[in-house]
Formats: sequence, structure tokens, C-alpha cells
Amino acid sequence: MRQTINGGDLRRLIISAAAAIEWNKQALNELNVFPVPDGDTGTNMSMTINAAASDLRKLEDPSLDKAAAAAASAMLRGARGNSGVILSLLFRGISKRLKGVSVCDGVLWAAALQEGVDAAYKAVMKPAEGTILTVARLAAASAQRAAGENNYFESVHEAAIEEAKKALAATTDMNPVLKKAGVVDAGGKGWLVALEAMLSALRGEDIVAPDTGADRPVKEQADFSDFDTEDITFTYCTEFIISRENDRDPEELRQFLSSLGDSLVLVDDEEIIKVHVHTNDPGKALHEAIEYGSFVTVKIENMRLQHTEKVLSEQELAPKIAEPEKAFGVVSVCVGNGIADVFTNLGVDGIISGGQTMNPSTQDILEAVNKVPAETVFVLPNNKNIIMAAEQVDALTPKNVVVIPSKTVPQGITAMLSFDPDGTLESNTQALTDALPTVDTMQITYAARNSDFDGYDIHEGDYLALYGSQLFGTSQDIRVLLKSLAQKVRDDGREYITIYYGADVKEKHAQKAADLFVSICPDADVNLINGGQPVYYYLISAE
Repeated sequence: MRQTINGGDLRRLIISAAAAIEWNKQALNELNVFPVPDGDTGTNMSMTINAAASDLRKLEDPSLDKAAAAAASAMLRGARGNSGVILSLLFRGISKRLKGVSVCDGVLWAAALQEGVDAAYKAVMKPAEGTILTVARLAAASAQRAAGENNYFESVHEAAIEEAKKALAATTDMNPVLKKAGVVDAGGKGWLVALEAMLSALRGEDIVAPDTGADRPVKEQADFSDFDTEDITFTYCTEFIISRENDRDPEELRQFLSSLGDSLVLVDDEEIIKVHVHTNDPGKALHEAIEYGSFVTVKIENMRLQHTEKVLSEQELAPKIAEPEKAFGVVSVCVGNGIADVFTNLGVDGIISGGQTMNPSTQDILEAVNKVPAETVFVLPNNKNIIMAAEQVDALTPKNVVVIPSKTVPQGITAMLSFDPDGTLESNTQALTDALPTVDTMQITYAARNSDFDGYDIHEGDYLALYGSQLFGTSQDIRVLLKSLAQKVRDDGREYITIYYGADVKEKHAQKAADLFVSICPDADVNLINGGQPVYYYLISAE
């Protein structure tokens, strides 16, 4: 039984954990009980920890504190979604406790696990039981008890795993939604997968990543630097990676994308499909692509209007920090050309492409913030699963970063209407935050899988209506849901309604939806905008 580990050992343990999460990524995604197509816990955790694995592979015989610090730094910048951020914080705490240490025994490892838990709980405003936090906390407590009896690293880690298993099983009863669905917490399961893989590596049974996963970082990061963007025919450089989840032939996707633009590169294998294409309609490209699997990464750049530089290699993408030319700037997360135009017209300095199914990383948000020539940069995440990643940025940049916790695009747009470039930091922070609850958000999407959720018998492919974060209704007829939402808005006495229709909705159908709202809400001002967003047919705001 191993008493201690050194830097080389920790390197192997984390790489093994990254591989295991990559193998289990889809299973973790499917633990998300809400049936909308945004089950991405596994994807977010995998991308977060594989950022560390990629950096660790470049280190030869690192010291313990160097390996821990490299992993924590990479995960912090690569963190995506709440689960990814919490995972990065667990390793940040571990790194802090291992600083200046050459070997780690059981007592120190127990303390490091507890330090990680402390860091994670400190960052979460309202920690909820029945989550990854619960699993990590109880596992760390068990490790500390075990360390008091046996100072062997392996023994302490085993104790953490055994308690994590019990805690994970208990999450089903701690969370009413999980209990009804009969599943455990996805994030907690991911942490257990990581701990078990670390123990396997400690015993010489390293988990090897899938051929297309963490063990081949070059394939995970597309390099399209050879393409010439001087003569721009199509406006948007669109790049994405999809995790393959069905047997659809990628050649059909290749043919479809060929009809949309040029400079197409499509690389596929058993696990992923990577795409680069120049097109005038990235929304259509994304909508078609999601039929093949979940998005892993998405990047859309406007080559003409934003004077985007040629796509460079990863090493050349180090963000430059713009010198302040004004007091305040704003960056916003969204997807869809029309929605991005709305934010830009309201004064947003930078758009970060992302949202449901494709959460940007802390590094993505950091780069956008650093490009804004302002002393203080407000960040509008516009998604509850992006807020935590945005909150990590302030510690990584000399700029002052203020995250306005917008959970939907309509909240972000309403907040921007309250933004005053000539105001003070305090007044703007207050005004933007106070604007968030003044708007109701409705969305119509589709069911990604069969589900019995909140009293609804949902079938894959059904239309789903969401009101705020709650499931509002389900139907095989989208008009039924539109009518019900319009009646809800009327009964609530809302006066201003904006309907953003998605990339896969024809204008004539969107106009009929707007006409329906006008007929049911005659006293309201109804506006129709081509949002161009993928996945969500309609995004509706009511004030």
C-alpha cells in the first residue's frame, strides 16, 4: 500500500481522472433529468479536467507542488459550467495545500481534499445539498477521520471513495427532482469517477483516454491557421466540435455545410466530429449539427464587421489586455446573429458565443474581457450555468470585472437598457442587477429524450415550453404552447412582449406566432426579431 505520492504520481492520477471522466462523459450528461437538450454536466467536467491533463502531459518529472499548481491553473481557465467550475475549485484548494511540498502522505492529502471543499463552498453563494459539494464534503471528512488512524495516502484515498459512494447514493433523496427521476447527482458522480480513477492509477492501472478524447489533445483542438481570410466571401468563421451520439452519417453533414459556405473542413471519427466552415448563416449550421450529438465547443467570429484576425494556433491566442479608454464596458454571452446584434446595438463591447449546450470557459470570458478598452467590464452570462465561470475572471485580469447574474438572454437585454456609460460603478451595478427580475423569460425547445418530469409524460421530439426555469407545458403542436404562453402573459398583465425566433423557424411561421400574441394580448406591444438562435425555436420576453 502506498504511503506517499510525489509530483509524477499526482500527474498520473489527474491524467487518469481526466480519461475516466471522458469515458463517462455521456453517461454523466444523461443524468441531467430535465429533458431539454442541454444535459452537459459530463461535457463541462470533461473539458475542465482535460485542460489540466493537456498541460500536465507537457511536464516531465514535475515536483508535487508544480504538478498541483499546473492542474489548478489549467482547470481554472478551462472551467465550463457550474460543475466544471466547482471541479476546478476542488483542485485549486488541493493545490493551495500542497504548495511548497515535495511528497504527500495521508494526513496531508486529507487536508488537501478539505481545502478543496472549503474553496468550492466559499465560491457558491447558496450551496445546495445533494450535489457535488455534498459528495466532496463528506468524502473529505471521511478522509480526515481515516488519516487519524492510518497515515497512508492510499488508505486515506480509499476512505474518501467509500464515503463518496454513500454520499452519492444519498443525493437521490436529498433533491426532490433527483428523487422523482430516480437518479443521482451528475456532478457528484463525476467527482466519484475522478477519485476512483486516481486510485486505479495509484495502483498501476492507469485509465487511458479514448483515442479521440483527452489522450489526444491535438485532435481536441482544431488548427485552422492555414486558411486565408483576406478575401472574405462569407461573413462568419464557424468552428465547433460535436460528441457523436448516434449513427448518422457525417457525410450528410458535410454535404449540407458545403451548400452553406466555403473553407469547409470536417473531421470525424468514432467519438467526435470537428467542423470549420465560413458561412453567412452559422445558425443553420449549428442547428443541423446538433442532430449528430452534443456540442463540445463552439466558436463563431464575424470576419468582416469585427475585423477578426486569421485564426491562429493555440499558442498565438494569448489575449492582449486593451488599455482603458473609458470607465465602463460590457461583454455578453449569447448565440444567434440577431440576438448578438441587439446586444451590440445596446452598447455591448464584446459578444461571447455560447449559452445552452455550449457553455464558454472562464478563459473564453477572460479573453473577451481583456479586449474591452475599459477600466471596469460588466459581464452578462445570460445563463445560470455560466455565472460561476464568469465569476472566476476577476482574479485573472487587472481589469475590474463585475458579473451581473443574468440567467436568460431577455434578462441581459433588459439589464443593458438600464446601463449608463456616464454613471458610477455602484449605480450601474445596482441598476443592472435590479433590472433582472423585471422581465419574464419563456422558451420553446424540444425534448431530447423520453421523460416523466414534473407530472408531464414527455416523449423524445415533443415541443417543450419553459416559463422561467420551470417546465410550462409539452405538446406535439407548437401552436398549443404558443397560445398557452400568450394567455399566461395576458393574465399577468405584461405590456411589452419580444419574440426572438430561432435559426430553424421560417419568418412566415414566426409572424403567425407574433400575430397569435397580438390577438390574445391586444393591450401589449408585441415585437418580432430574428434571433437566429439554435436549439430554441422561440425565446420570448415579457415585461
